[in-house]
Amino acid sequence: MESPDHCGPEDCGPDALWLDAAARLSARGVTLARPNPSVGAIIVKDGMVVGRGWTQAGGRPHAEAMALAAAGPQAAGAVLYVSLEPCAHASERGPSCCSLIRDSSISRIVAGCPDPDPRTAGKGIESLRSAGLSAELLPSTSCKASLAGYLTRARLGRPHVTLKLAMSADGALARPPGESQWITSEASRAHVHAIRAKMDAILVGSGTLQADNPRLDVRLPGIEARSPQRWVLTRGAVPEGWQAVASPQAIGQIKDAQYLMVEGGAETARAFLDAGLVDRLMIYRAPLTIAGDVPRLAELTPTALAHSGKWQRTDSRTLGNDTLDVYEPMPCSPE
Repeated sequence: MESPDHCGPEDCGPDALWLDAAARLSARGVTLARPNPSVGAIIVKDGMVVGRGWTQAGGRPHAEAMALAAAGPQAAGAVLYVSLEPCAHASERGPSCCSLIRDSSISRIVAGCPDPDPRTAGKGIESLRSAGLSAELLPSTSCKASLAGYLTRARLGRPHVTLKLAMSADGALARPPGESQWITSEASRAHVHAIRAKMDAILVGSGTLQADNPRLDVRLPGIEARSPQRWVLTRGAVPEGWQAVASPQAIGQIKDAQYLMVEGGAETARAFLDAGLVDRLMIYRAPLTIAGDVPRLAELTPTALAHSGKWQRTDSRTLGNDTLDVYEPMPCSPE
């Protein structure tokens, strides 16, 4: 494998390129690695990859351990790129990554994001430097993004929230009673299933549960087992196979969840938006208008979002006849 051909916006030097590749590699362990973060690690020697790894199911082995095992003797004198600062603390499940690195003859370590875990924060890099190794933190936008769930959980005590909506061009969230329940195309619905596979939990409102009894599973061949937990926003009883959370502010109670998708209707969407608990909007837009008295979110039409001053579009793609627009909150201006 040769050097990757793109990087994040902060830099396009070799280090940033390899950190970007490590961040993309970490996607293979998302949700499977919980309660640990999914980390990616790549070992490079003379411009070529000699080892790579990502956090395995259940959180062990860590990405660095996998990459070092793959590299074997070729790790001597090589550079290790890792999306998160290597852990500095040993546990009952295995040695610290820092101790493995110190014993490996790796010559240099570059991490793309500091670890907020107080057992490691800053201590990982410092322990490697104390051992005489060249170790540095090179802030990477792609590494930070790849760890969004872990960092949100560590900073705010809750999962990273994606609000997913299927919407007509004029902001309708449903068709009139008696018509097809689908607004978007089959391609859009397949894409939603791929995104579900990257979630720890999915939440809907009690109205959606009562009206639709949704499955909320993953129905793509080969990854059906990655269906997330099902949660409902209610203070009442829930059917078997569901769990309840009383309010948007209580989502921190969804144990070990780093990524939560909200798929409820207009009322649930507004509850999360009003609470300031949406980290990403994913809006699947169909090229049709729907007349009549149906649930709507006119404030989430493209024009409304563009003039809101709150959201910036970070991605847009075509899915069949539909368009997927992805938005994230505007960065806060420094005081």
